[in-house]
Amino acid sequence: MSNQLPRAFTRALVLALFVLACFSAAVAQTPSPTPVNPATQPPGQEQLPPATAPPGLPQTSPQTPPGTNVVPTAQPTPVSPAMQQPRQPNFPDVQQQPVPPLPDLTRVGVESGNVLTLSLNDAIRAALQNNNDIEVARDDVRYNEQVLNSLEGVYQPVFAITPEMIRSVTPQTSSLGGAGAAGTTSNTTLNLSPSLSKTFATGGGNYTLSFANSRNSTSSTRSSLTPFYSSNLSLQFTQPLLRNRSIDANRHSIRVQRKHLEQTDADFRARTITIISQVQAAYWNLVFALRNQQNQLDSLKLSRENMRSIEIQISAGAKAPLDRAQVETDIATRETNLFLATQNVSIAENSLKQLLLRDTSSRQWSAQITPTDSPTFDEGPVNLTASLDEARKSRPELKRLNLQKEITGLDIQYFKNQTKPQADLTGTIATTGLAGAACNTTTNPLCIAPPTNLVGGYGKDLSNLAGLSTNNITVGVTISFPLHNQTAEANLAGARIQQEQLQASYRSQDQAIEMDVRNAAQAVDTAQKRVVTSRHARESAEQQLTGEQKLYEVGRSTTFLLLQRQNELTVARTNELQAQTDYNKALADLQRATAATLRINNVVVQDPTKP
Repeated sequence: MSNQLPRAFTRALVLALFVLACFSAAVAQTPSPTPVNPATQPPGQEQLPPATAPPGLPQTSPQTPPGTNVVPTAQPTPVSPAMQQPRQPNFPDVQQQPVPPLPDLTRVGVESGNVLTLSLNDAIRAALQNNNDIEVARDDVRYNEQVLNSLEGVYQPVFAITPEMIRSVTPQTSSLGGAGAAGTTSNTTLNLSPSLSKTFATGGGNYTLSFANSRNSTSSTRSSLTPFYSSNLSLQFTQPLLRNRSIDANRHSIRVQRKHLEQTDADFRARTITIISQVQAAYWNLVFALRNQQNQLDSLKLSRENMRSIEIQISAGAKAPLDRAQVETDIATRETNLFLATQNVSIAENSLKQLLLRDTSSRQWSAQITPTDSPTFDEGPVNLTASLDEARKSRPELKRLNLQKEITGLDIQYFKNQTKPQADLTGTIATTGLAGAACNTTTNPLCIAPPTNLVGGYGKDLSNLAGLSTNNITVGVTISFPLHNQTAEANLAGARIQQEQLQASYRSQDQAIEMDVRNAAQAVDTAQKRVVTSRHARESAEQQLTGEQKLYEVGRSTTFLLLQRQNELTVARTNELQAQTDYNKALADLQRATAATLRINNVVVQDPTKP
């Protein structure tokens, strides 16, 4: 009996817990009233939320005085309001907006009616005729030609003549002086002495041929001939035997100046090659700028077509007005790109004009240049070995250094000659003639009759001169040398140091040319690959745009994606144009690096050292 009582109590407790659990579950599943949406109630019937007390305090009604305990009362279940009929949608009346006009592409200082059609060959020809840098280099060659002519003038024969008249009246203290009753003698002399002198480049000798003539008349009673003629023909020479025989200061200067003239010719060729290369680059930059401008204009026109299509769809209610803002943003962006492309056209055009026009007064500064050549493309590989060989044979920089080596060789030859002693062979060979009118022994008993071979006029004087009956020959050697020829030896040592220095300069320039040619060849190869890849990218962008347009037409794409595909196509076309332009510029730069610009463009430069 005592064991059954705890068991019954345990069963009653378990049953009570079970009933309590079921009641809690039923209360949790009771639906709560639907909250009322204030937006669906008439104005003035909005329900305010009940005031709540802070956590931990009992809530009180607004009518209960403070401090009074409130017994909670059961709240009635709220009743849902009656369902209202839905209102009709109110769509605003959207008007179709017009497409904005195309922007003004007029460029500052450019006349649309002044069009200059220009090919690449025409541009090169105009640069050769008008470019100021080429003119400066050309004038350098002309100036050095005149300097050479000036130095060679030392070997031109020099003719000199000295006509003079001398009259003197001399008092005489003795009758032996031939004085008359006045005690004076008068003499009148007329001299005419032409001479011809010349310095020879071969041997370095100097020769002077003189022909002196005089007519003398005197009142002296002692003169056997009056008037009388005297002539003298002489040859004087100075011929170096050691120093200055093979080379002297004049010949050294002339030979060095000839090398300088060839150097200025090499500089002119280098400058011409550089200008032609700059003209080619500027020409292709202008071609790219114009084609890119057209590309940006086509992109803008395509965006305007999108605007027309969007406006039609918005007016029909198929598109939201927000799509209009998206297209308008795209149009503004493409207009900005078009303006920048137009500015690049002006920059490229002005750069080309600077190379082609002589001065700022040319009317072509306001012309609109229209290139006629299009970029070319060849997938053939670059022959690096042939390019390097041609560069080493034709680069003006190497030619200039080779000429400088020759100048240093001339310096060494000259300074080495100056270390020798001075030994010059000098001499004079002369013959004289004399003739005149014999004095009258009847009127002048003091005079002595002259020999018959001396009686005559100027012709007899020349006859006696040609007879060589009277002559004068002088030959000698002039020897001189410094005890310590320090100047010449120092100059010789300095020239040899410069020769060693030029060897290092030549190796440095040769390496620079090697690097230049290799970089230019690599640029051509890279540009070739860029052309191919950019072409594929453009074709793929066209296919993507075509597919996106089809999806857009059936409603499976958005305006954003369509505009993105259009922009991608514009960028792809720009990249292809840039790659084609860079390829042609790389070819021009390779021509410059190998010095083949003149040959490829059929430009002939005359050698100033050859007649």
